[in-house]
Amino acid sequence: MSLNNGTMFQFFHWYNPSDGTLWKEVEDKSSELSAAGITAIWLPPAYKGQGGIYDVGYGVYDLFDLGEYEQKHTVRTKYGTKVELLSAITAIQENKMEVYGDVVLNHKDGGDFTENIWVQEVDWHDRNKILSDWYQIDAWTHFTFPGRGEEHSKMKWHWWCFDSLAYNATTNSADKLYRLKEKGFEKEVSTENSNYDYLLGSDIDSREDLVIEELRYWGRWFVDQTNINGFRIDAVKHVRSSFFRNWINHLRVHFSERSLFSFAEYWSWHDTAPLHQYISQTEGVMSLFDVPLHMNFHDASRAGNNFDMRKVFDNTLVKEQPALAVTFVDNHDTQPLQSLESWVESWFKPLAYALILLRKDGYPCIFYADYYGAHYKDNQGNSGAEHEIWIDNHRFLIDKFLRARQDYGFGEQHDYFDHTNTIGWTRLGNSEHPGAMSVIMTNGAEGSKWMNMFRQNATFTDITGHISEKIRTNENGWANFRCKGGSVSVWLLD
Repeated sequence: MSLNNGTMFQFFHWYNPSDGTLWKEVEDKSSELSAAGITAIWLPPAYKGQGGIYDVGYGVYDLFDLGEYEQKHTVRTKYGTKVELLSAITAIQENKMEVYGDVVLNHKDGGDFTENIWVQEVDWHDRNKILSDWYQIDAWTHFTFPGRGEEHSKMKWHWWCFDSLAYNATTNSADKLYRLKEKGFEKEVSTENSNYDYLLGSDIDSREDLVIEELRYWGRWFVDQTNINGFRIDAVKHVRSSFFRNWINHLRVHFSERSLFSFAEYWSWHDTAPLHQYISQTEGVMSLFDVPLHMNFHDASRAGNNFDMRKVFDNTLVKEQPALAVTFVDNHDTQPLQSLESWVESWFKPLAYALILLRKDGYPCIFYADYYGAHYKDNQGNSGAEHEIWIDNHRFLIDKFLRARQDYGFGEQHDYFDHTNTIGWTRLGNSEHPGAMSVIMTNGAEGSKWMNMFRQNATFTDITGHISEKIRTNENGWANFRCKGGSVSVWLLD
């Protein structure tokens, strides 16, 4: 993050339309997002997925096809063509924002041909437990990229580029987990299920020299092609930590004039210990999403006034290692009907966004669906029942918070986390930004809190509009700030 009080925007959700218009939408909205206070845009995976125009981008087929070749029954991706992607990136940067590209190097999907390979079954829940002798199956492990040929890269992928998979092309089933012969699961990965190397698809073997060099080459090519400023890296708990440490360092050396800010998804529900361990193993080369903070928001939104707001930052990365914490409320994986669904209820969203946007620690990320709203249908569960989802638009308040962050989010921060339901804090400004801000919120009934603003007889206004009356500090600089029940108020110095 290169900008003071930087704020990231995740410009997609899982159910954006598959009509190829997202890159154009990014370009069209770049100016308004920059004016609102956004300083960086995180784009979805830009390369061709096995699902063609319906692939969100995480079913990676060809990293070198950014919507340029007829592959998987389409030239464009779900989001548009390569030309439109590059135009969107140019627009973002011309509007003084950075661009972060989504990087998925854990697996590949949608191979072009099958290969007959030797495999051994292992237990899904204990990957070190062997369930069978070695035997042969057909697997979609040969990637030739016929639509692209040898443009950009000549490498063709074979079975030895992978170490595990689940889809058996002989039986057309994916109910068993297979380890490839002469391969073992990678070390330096999450110890869940004994070893959490395998996640999905054909799992890339990041120890294979040919693979390492190809992925480094792709990283250089991708930056050269797109001119992006950094990376969001997917599923790092499933790839050996030294691979990404070395991959990022390689690119930073190659592009010595760029910082290439990088942040990663390491999904740990409530426990920060794996996050600290990963940061240590990777020598701090990338930040991590603060998933435990997201889970605190989720739990708080479900518990109502039974949640102790004094503990909202307990066991979070932003509290324990704030310099490397990317804070967020929800994202494409946590939204309703998705695999990691842990949605923060709508009533709590303004409180959660205030907690990530109006405090001094963390690099906050705003979710597309929370800002613009969303409406979609999908099936969930074994029943296959269709659900219709409406996600509320919180743009009005988020814009208020962004403006307060840009103009008042400076100087000392004092916390008043002294009540189970009603909490508050102040930002006192600095010489360049002399304004002052008081934030108060409650998950219970209407609340109030005396806070010291160090300004005598000063007037404050609630920019949320929830409370119309102004508040004035006393001769000692204190005032009793208020908020309505289940709500947040942001009081700025007039």
